[in-house]
Amino acid sequence: MEICLTAGLILCAFIGISLGLIGGGGSILIIPVLVYVLGVDVHHAIDMSLTIVGVTSIIGAALHNQRGAVKLKTGLLFSATGTLSAYFSSRLTYLVSTAMLFLFIAILMFFVAVMMLIRRKNSQDLPFQQGNNQNKLKILSAGFVVGILTGFLGIGGGFLVVPALVLFCGISMKDAIGTALLIVSIDCCAGLIGHLRYGGFDLRLTMLATMIAIDGTLIGAALSHRISPVSLKKWFAAFVILVAIYIMVENYTVHRLPYNIHQPHSEISPRDR
Repeated sequence: MEICLTAGLILCAFIGISLGLIGGGGSILIIPVLVYVLGVDVHHAIDMSLTIVGVTSIIGAALHNQRGAVKLKTGLLFSATGTLSAYFSSRLTYLVSTAMLFLFIAILMFFVAVMMLIRRKNSQDLPFQQGNNQNKLKILSAGFVVGILTGFLGIGGGFLVVPALVLFCGISMKDAIGTALLIVSIDCCAGLIGHLRYGGFDLRLTMLATMIAIDGTLIGAALSHRISPVSLKKWFAAFVILVAIYIMVENYTVHRLPYNIHQPHSEISPRDR
């Protein structure tokens, strides 16, 4: 148990580094770490993930804001629809079986990995007019989609927020990372409020994992202005793909595909099976 706890906390530190360094990607691994390494039930893991990612992201956003790398107005506009969709989609989690949740998470992990591997050619600063209604509609729509993923699956969605801010808002990659952390923290808060009505979670373990992730975020934020994250993204994407494959194989063995959306929720963690 101590080995699993140590391994899980080390992985939380690396997740925090990823959040601070590239503004996203790391949060997609928190639920697999909580479930498969620390033995937490998947539904409780979602609550814990929202707490860890939310607190860690707001710390990271504050650090980036000290360097003037957060666009507050754009972040609040993006979160306007994200908070609503995160809150209401959080209620859907308990209507879906454990197996189906793992299927959604694994598919999303593959998507995240592909997004991280693709390099946009036109990633330079583009002119963005605050009064442009078309751009505002795109931002609100993107915020709505990210909020659904945050509330339903307990992930931050930074891997979607960063490219959306660059493409739709025309802000630099440096500013997009800090702004994405602000957006993720707001969406996670809304999603967590929606989840808490259905029960609690291990507060002590959550606080411990959060503190470790914050330490990682401090390191990542400090490194973000000194090193290029391109190589990190490639290696991290490869690791995410391997974890997604493991989740699919594990759930094929335990639940026997095809997944049944009406299957009762399992209260047994994967390590106890």
